[in-house]
Amino acid sequence: MEPPQAMDFDRIRIVLVGPQHPGNIGAVARAMKNMGLGRLVMVAPQQYPDPQAIWRAMSARDVLEAARVVDTLDEAIADCGFVVAATSRDQRIPWPVLDARRLGELGFSLAI
Repeated sequence: MEPPQAMDFDRIRIVLVGPQHPGNIGAVARAMKNMGLGRLVMVAPQQYPDPQAIWRAMSARDVLEAARVVDTLDEAIADCGFVVAATSRDQRIPWPVLDARRLGELGFSLAI
């Protein structure tokens, strides 16, 4: 059995679609930094750039400074080969929906 390969965090992109509060943007940047992620893309943020995002990001200001802002979700994921989405809202987009357990049953893992 081969040892597991290290995950390539540079291939992971976090996309926020229509973030409404700049504090949430900063909090996401901080969480990303804590997990070793650095590629943030925002689709049509309502308030960005904003001092509150920088304040909430704390030591992850570099993640915010490297973030891309685009107009559409299509732009944000245009070159992605595999996309996983999470939301707390009902969506009208007819994409297949699988929970984490079902993805595991199908043999998917997020180790890229």
